[in-house]
Amino acid sequence: MNADYRWYWAVGLAALVAALYFLSPILSPFLIGMLLAYLGDPLADRLERLGLSRVMAVLVVFALGTGILILCIGILVPLLGNQISWLRDQIPAMIDWVNHTALPWIESRTGVSTDDFRLDTVRETIRDNLSSTGGVLGMILAQATRSTMALITWLVNLFMIPVVGFYLLRDFDYIIERCRNLLPREREPVIVALVKECDMVLGAFIRGQLLVMLCLGILYSLGLWLVGLDLAVLIGMVAGLASIVPYLGFAVGIAAALIAAAFQFGDIFHLVMVVVAFSVVQTLESVVLTPWLVGDRIGLHPVAVIFAVLAGGQLFGFVGILVALPVAAIIMVLVRHANRHYKASEAYMQSADTEDIITDIDQAKPD
Repeated sequence: MNADYRWYWAVGLAALVAALYFLSPILSPFLIGMLLAYLGDPLADRLERLGLSRVMAVLVVFALGTGILILCIGILVPLLGNQISWLRDQIPAMIDWVNHTALPWIESRTGVSTDDFRLDTVRETIRDNLSSTGGVLGMILAQATRSTMALITWLVNLFMIPVVGFYLLRDFDYIIERCRNLLPREREPVIVALVKECDMVLGAFIRGQLLVMLCLGILYSLGLWLVGLDLAVLIGMVAGLASIVPYLGFAVGIAAALIAAAFQFGDIFHLVMVVVAFSVVQTLESVVLTPWLVGDRIGLHPVAVIFAVLAGGQLFGFVGILVALPVAAIIMVLVRHANRHYKASEAYMQSADTEDIITDIDQAKPD
């Protein structure tokens, strides 16, 4: 490729990053709409192959997605709202339990002073501030409707997401084809191969990992419910969401569940049952869920996932969090390509010169 055109690509990339930075406050509905279109395209393509028109296939996909969303909201929101409200009411009692039961037990067993870990000030603050707070849904709505402009913006964004998703999904294949026609003819095969690899990684991660997270949230909640934990759904769903980073959901969930079980039951039996529940679910995730739903196509290291999410949030806020993992996956694919290109280059293959240098060094060593 001519060097002049490389400058065009560099300028275009810089313009894209600048636009992402300056337009980040309005990009959220568009990015979520793009995500919906990306997730729904394989199903829409299958429905087209069964004889439906593209518009009808998109309508069916949106109907199924809307039904699943309404079902989840109807089931999970009341459960989570009740458990969050119960947790809010129990926090002062939990702090008293930590101060008068857990910390004295630790001090008696280890001999370490726990005076600096007392939470009396935290307890009083919580009692003063939570007494006037309404339900969880009410708190969310209160934040969203604090001003008329905030309410209008919230409603417009909510309305824009399905509209953007519908039109992008309807024209998804057409947009991909137009973008492909704009590629330099000489570089098209390489770029298409890289894009297909990126799509494989993103598809495995976004579609597969989201399903794994949902299944883990349900299984963790079910296991803790069988144990009898009052916060089963809340802890299970939080653990499922945290599973976007491998093993983080297990660590967060089992720690929260053990603390909740110790506060609720105060015996060894239920603590052991919590460990058993998480161990069984983790085994199912390793043996069944991840190999079946995701496979070994992701290749995103857990540390890379954490860094990508934190860096995206730091640079671009919520929009950065939305695009962090896709960008990380694309960068990973490009790094793999650069690694393959380097190992096929003369700089890597000049082994003869390297062997001569090593031989000269060995000969120069004193006896």
